Formats: sequence, C-alpha cells, structure tokens
Amino acid sequence: MKQFINSKETLVTEAIDGSLRMAGGRLARLDGYPHIKVVVRTDWDRSKVALVSGGGSGHEPSHAGFVGQGMLTAAVCGEVFASPSVDAVLAGILAVTGKAGCLLIVKNYTGDRLNFGLAAERARAFGLKVNMVIVDDDVALPDLPQARGVAGTLFVHKIAGALADQGADLDTVTQAAIEVIEGVVSIGMSLDTCTIPGSPKEERIAGGKAELGLGIHGEPGIEQVGFSGAKDAVEMVVDRLAPNIGPGPHVALLNNLGGATPLEMAVLAEELVRSRIGEQIRWIVGPAPMMTSLDMQGFSVSLLPLGKVAERGLLAPVAPWAWPGCLPVGDIAVEPLPDGLTPILPTPSSNPQVRQFIENCCDILIAAEEDLNALDAKSGDGDTGSTLATAARALKSAMDRLPLADLTQLYRAIGLELSQTMGGSSGVLLAIFFAAAGDASASGNDITSSLVAGLDRIQQVGGARPGDRTMIDALAPALEALPGGLAAAAAAAREGADATAKITKARAGRASYISAENLAGHNDPGAEAVARLLEKLGTG
Repeated sequence: MKQFINSKETLVTEAIDGSLRMAGGRLARLDGYPHIKVVVRTDWDRSKVALVSGGGSGHEPSHAGFVGQGMLTAAVCGEVFASPSVDAVLAGILAVTGKAGCLLIVKNYTGDRLNFGLAAERARAFGLKVNMVIVDDDVALPDLPQARGVAGTLFVHKIAGALADQGADLDTVTQAAIEVIEGVVSIGMSLDTCTIPGSPKEERIAGGKAELGLGIHGEPGIEQVGFSGAKDAVEMVVDRLAPNIGPGPHVALLNNLGGATPLEMAVLAEELVRSRIGEQIRWIVGPAPMMTSLDMQGFSVSLLPLGKVAERGLLAPVAPWAWPGCLPVGDIAVEPLPDGLTPILPTPSSNPQVRQFIENCCDILIAAEEDLNALDAKSGDGDTGSTLATAARALKSAMDRLPLADLTQLYRAIGLELSQTMGGSSGVLLAIFFAAAGDASASGNDITSSLVAGLDRIQQVGGARPGDRTMIDALAPALEALPGGLAAAAAAAREGADATAKITKARAGRASYISAENLAGHNDPGAEAVARLLEKLGTG
C-alpha cells in the first residue's frame, strides 16, 4: 500500500519533528535521536507532579499529542508498535521530575511494563519519587490473565493530569489514576486491519465481516462477526461493555482507530446514544481519533463511571490540541423552517392510472441503482444511481399526499418533493424542470409542450446543451420524439445516451473535470437513466 512516508526507519522521528514545528514553542524534544524520542513541555513547573506516559508509535495523536498543560508532562515514543527503551523512559523521567515526583502511566503490554518498570527503579535510585500505574481497560478477552491497555488510558491522562496541574501531591494523583483504572472499560471493532509501514498488510478480516475486540496493534480480537451496519456494530460493542458497568451515569470516549471518516464516527455517536446504555451516558469525549492504530477502519468505546473527581478532571481546561473536549449529551433541537420555505401543500387527489405510472417510473429507477452507480464511478463519484433511487423511494412514499388528479399541481408537487429529497445538482435541476412544466401546464400547454418548457428552463439555468454529455443528450431527443409515442421517445433517448460514450470532453457537470480517456466508451449516467426509464416504460 502506498503511504506518504520517506522510510520506515525515519518515520517516527520525522513525524515528531513535524508536530513540534506546529506546537508554538510549548513543546520540545530531548536530544538523542533516533534511540531516544521524548517530547516534553517547555512551560513545565517542576514543583508539580509530572505525568509521563508513552509506548509504541502508530497510535497518534497518542501519546505526544497529549503533552501539555492539564495532561502529560512528557511522552516517550517507541518505533511503530514497539515499546521505547529503558534509557528513553529514564530520560523522560529525569527531564521533568522534581521534588513533587512523577507518575508513570503505562498500558498493559509486556514490553511497556518491563521498560517503564525498570526505568522507574533506576529513577528511584537517583532519589526521585516515582509511582507507576498499569492501565488494563480492554474487556474484549475476559479470560486473558492481564487485560490490554487501550483508549481508556486517555481518561487516566486527563483526570490525573488535571489534579497534577492543580497542585495535588503524588499520592493523591496516583490514587485518582488507580480509581479511574478500576472503573474504565473499553472495547474496539474494525472492518479492516491496519497497514504497518514497510510490511505487507494482513488480510485477516473477510469481506462482510468485522472483528470485535481487536487490539490497538492489530492483534486479533475475540471473534469475527457479520457486519450489517453501524447500529448492529454498536449493539455488539455495547453487549460486551454493559455487563462490566454499574447502573449510574457514565462518560463515554468514542475513539476513531484511524481510518473511519467523520461521517461514520458521527453515525456511531448517534447509535451509541440511542443504545440500551445511552441514557447512562451523560458526557462524550469525541468522536475523534485519539488512540489510533495507524489506518485501521474501526472505532472503540470506553466507559467510565462519572464521579465528582472524574467529572471535574474531565472538564478542566487543557492545552493539548488532540484532546477533543468532554461535551454533554443533549437532545436534538429542531426549529421550524423560516417563512417562505415552509411548503404550501397541495390538496391530495386520486387517479389510479397516474399513480401506477409514477410508481412504475420509481421502481425502474430503484432497480437501476447499482448499474447507474457503477457507470457513474467511471466518470464521476459513483452516486447517480443512489441519488435517483433515493428520490424515487421518497416520491413513492409521498403518493398519498400528491394531487394525482390535477396535472398542473402534480408537476409542481413533484418538483417540490425532489427539491427536498434529491441531493446534488440533479435534484435542483429536476425540481426546476417540474416546476417549469407546472407553470407551462397552468398556461394551457399539453403534456409534451409542458415538459419541453421544463427542458428549456433547466438549459437556461444549468447552462448545459445537447452534446455537453449530460442527461439532456437523452432527454432532448426523447421529448422531440414523444408525440410519436413512448416507443419512439425511448429509441431517441437510447440513441442520445449511447452517443455520449463518444463525447470525450464534457462541458457541464462533474464529468467536465474528468480526463478524456476516462470518459471514452462510457455512457453518461444521467443520459443512461433517462434512456432506461423510457425503454422500460415503453415495453411495460
């Protein structure tokens, strides 16, 4: 897989330096590259308890992204998914620890425990006060003697960091960290494994499957499960978390494992709040990438009981940019549309023949969804079929409120429905088309003349003409032939649609941004939709 790196050997050091250049001078690194990779605060007050954490890289923004006022004092970075050395950890401790002491926050992996543990012993030999806590929040593998430390670690960073920032002593900070660790539970799910730089990708997760409980280093989870959507995914995660939490209020941390889009994460947040534990979730941290696994297309959920110390710590101000904030879960506010946008609904009326015709049109477009998407993917963004099918489904569901017996009002009502349900420029153009057809019908024009008036209007507004490689290439000849019947219109539309495959320079629409070699040999999807619709109607 292609990646924006120079080499796996220099990846981590170059990434750290790139981050430091944008830290505004409040962060620095210790000398000692490449073996010692430690990010420290430059504004640190040694009279306070220092917090040091870290581990393998590849979890960005963890851990260096959380160095700053209110969270970590130093982050010790290893190579990708590899624990930092004892000397690196010791360097971090010595660089930031004063008389108040230091707390090491360590995820429960053998390498991290050993290297941080030995560094703590050596630091104590220098006369420093050093405590260490082990985070073991992963509930994915209940039979594992020592649970893994995953994204719940960030709760420890934040709450312990707030107390340290406020001047609490080492014992108080340590006890608060222990209480967080005892309460927090986490589990993750992913649709794919991560890509480790310089190594072939492991294709472990089968198509149509998701892996539940995999680790942040790509370790296998408890099982591969069937994947059907965000709702079921969250339900499976909640099923594993629910038995491990009490009945009171909780804060959730919704973590992007690296490859999920913001759209996906927002859907997951909504499903989490709707889930059977949703009423217990009073605050949410995220959704955001916080403890990632390189480019893994997955998410994790961490839950923490909401005590007073935890709540105050989570809401305390912090400097690190990577902390997304802890926000209260609220209801969805809905306000009425402004005056002028609230639609004036026509009086519904019945006409079985017209209803059947419209439903047939909708069914044809719904059936063509996948084919049109595949065609659009060759010259656009692959959504023409979905856009038309979504509008068709909405139009079918609106049948009972349409004025089916009044053609003039029906044109306008269809235009209004499409403007509200059909996305992109196609929705706007078709809404204009039917609105203009309605105006022409109101002036006494017949069906063909009214539709031609709609075509004229969208050419004026959209700027496209026959030959520009748009749906007009099929629609214009179809309307010209329509007085001869549907079969004649369908034949004309098919000829026009097929001709678009030879047009290698589009002058309108998204295809105008596509190179000639990608357009040649492929019909315009909008023109193809018009042709298919008329062909099916003509033979139905």
